[in-house]
Parts: sequence; C-alpha cells; structure tokens
Amino acid sequence: MTGQGAVVPLRELLLVLLVASTVTFLATGGVRLMAIAFGAVAVPRERDVHVKPIPRMGGVGIYVGVVSAILFAQQLPALRRGFEWQHDISAVLVAGTLIVLVGIVDDRWGLDALTKFAGQVTAAGVMAVMGLSWVIVYDPFNNETVVLDRLLGGLITVGITVVMINAMNFVDGLDGLAAGLGLIAALAVFVFTIGLLNEQGGAADTYRPALLAAALAGACLGFLPHNFQPARIFMGDSGSMLIGLMLAAVSTGASGRIPLNGFGPRDVVGLLSPLLLVGAVMFIPVLDLVLAIVRRVRAGVSFSTPDKMHLHHRLLQIGHSHRRVVLLIYLWVGVLAFGAVGTALMDRRLVVLLMAGGLVFALVVTAIPGLRRGDAAGDRTPPG
Repeated sequence: MTGQGAVVPLRELLLVLLVASTVTFLATGGVRLMAIAFGAVAVPRERDVHVKPIPRMGGVGIYVGVVSAILFAQQLPALRRGFEWQHDISAVLVAGTLIVLVGIVDDRWGLDALTKFAGQVTAAGVMAVMGLSWVIVYDPFNNETVVLDRLLGGLITVGITVVMINAMNFVDGLDGLAAGLGLIAALAVFVFTIGLLNEQGGAADTYRPALLAAALAGACLGFLPHNFQPARIFMGDSGSMLIGLMLAAVSTGASGRIPLNGFGPRDVVGLLSPLLLVGAVMFIPVLDLVLAIVRRVRAGVSFSTPDKMHLHHRLLQIGHSHRRVVLLIYLWVGVLAFGAVGTALMDRRLVVLLMAGGLVFALVVTAIPGLRRGDAAGDRTPPG
C-alpha cells in the first residue's frame, strides 16, 4: 500500500490545479452569459450588500473546471494510482453533479429549505454509498482506531458533509468570500497531503484527496477574478454547496480512510489535520451558522429566515469596507488553517508561537475602525 520509493507527483498535481484554474476562468465568462439568458439573476434585497442585479449560477463554471481537471489527471500516468481500487473520484463527481443540479434549480427558481436540505442529504448519501465514507475513527482514550460499520460510517459522512455544505452556503454573502475560503481550505489540505505522500512514499490512498484538493483549489482560484468585489457573477448555491461537498470529500479521504495503528501518538494530530484544518476554515462559517439559528429561534422565526446580522454584515457596520471585510476573514481563516496543518509539518512550538502572533495581528486589524470611531467620538465631546 505504501509504495516506498515512489516519487511524489507534485508537478502533475500542480498541473491539475492550473488546468482547473484556467478552465474555470474561461468557462465562467460563458456561464455568466448563460445565467443572464436563463434568468438566474440576483436582484438586490434589503439584506444584500450589492446594489444592482448580478447573474449567479457561477458554480457551474467551478464544476466545469473541477471535472476538466479530473479528466486531465486521469490521462497522466503519474496520477493513475488515484483512480485505482477505490471509487472516490467517481463518488465525488456523481455527488457533485447532483448538488450542482440542486443549486442550479435554487439559483434560478428558488427552493424551500426542506427541499434543499433533502437534496444535500441525497448527494452526501450517494457519495457515502459509492464508497467515499468514514471507515475509521480515532479513540483517544485507548489510543487506537475503531473500524466503523458501513451504516455508522455513512451517517457520520452525511452529517459532516451536510454541515460543511450549509456552512459554505451561509458564508457566501460577500463578493469573493466563499471562493477565497474554499481556496484556503483546499490549499491547506493539498499541502498536508503532499507531505503525507512524501512521508508514506506515495501511498495510493493519499493520491485521491491530493488530486481533489488540487482541482478544487484551482477552480476557486480561477473563479475569484470574476467574483472578487465588484463581482460580475455570483457562485450561487450551485457553487457554495459544491465547495462544501468537496471539502467534506477531501477531509474524509485524507482523515477518515487512513489507519492510524501504524503511527505513534504524536502523529495523531498530524493525520487528523485535514479534518482539523477544514474544521478550522469552517469554524467561522459554522459559528456564524449556529449564531444565526439561535438568533432566529429566539426571535420566534424559522431558522432559515434571512437577516442582516451575519458576521460579514457586522464587520461592515463597524466601518470596514467590502473588500477589507473579505480580506479580514481570509486572514482569520488563514491563521486557523495554518495552525491546523502546521502541526503536522513543522515544530509545534513554533506553530503555536506564529499562530498566536497571527491571531493578535488579526484582532488588532479587525478592531481598528472601532478604535478610530471611539477616538473621534472622544474628540467631539465638549470639555467640562
């Protein structure tokens, strides 16, 4: 399984990333015209931050980029091992197609929350049934791995996937935000899997998450020029849900499928880094999601009722510009993601030190508009 002595196909994986980025960038222009003709246009609402109609359904461009990159990878002899034995790639393609179709319908006509949730569960369930599922979990009390039966593993996979899908869906409220977070998470998993490939001498199990992470990172990168403020197209639910599903897939492939019995206790955090770092990247969106649900339940309205109290709305209210809000969230998420993956690649004391410095810097930068406003208010207070 380990294939000691195998060469890590870094050049080929970077080519996959490049193909995904290029195809997505080129395809998104055509998707924009198609979305306008199809009537998939976001008309500004009271809670939105854009002021003119913007076409959505940009997730179709991301999907085209991912699929093209995977088909390209299949033609490269150095990456053939990623398509052997297990059907992870096929599972992601089928589940991704389903979730994008659900997203297209929602982008054009709108879907109620229950129908959309059913579509998410179906896509996640198909991915698990086709074989991309958690099969082991780590038991910290006995320092051993526990093999899951097919049903329990599938339920865990569906739960994690649906949470990630909705977290990405909730955070997609500012130009470039969801695509940037997807890029950060995918790059972090990619870096980790490259390290794991090198450590294990090219193990076939690590080819698949590395390949999928490269394809997703490239697609998000290619979409950003169209989506960064001021956006010419929104990714819509077709894009945010696809990114969430693929992040769940790469974290499952890189964490839930690698047996830990052959590794010491120090390696556990490293081997679980894909899930930890995706969790780190998802922490802010998931926190935003949980707070939104609590806020709406306390107000006596449906948890799916939209409002203008999300994290990015609050940052705008304290004085940050649209672009600065997006870059700030990139910074927070990047620090968390680095802290998660860095423990597996660097000295952990250095990682903790750098992460602490990064968090302090992010906190100061985030608070600057409020501090300035407080100083200005103090200057205007009459003496005496």
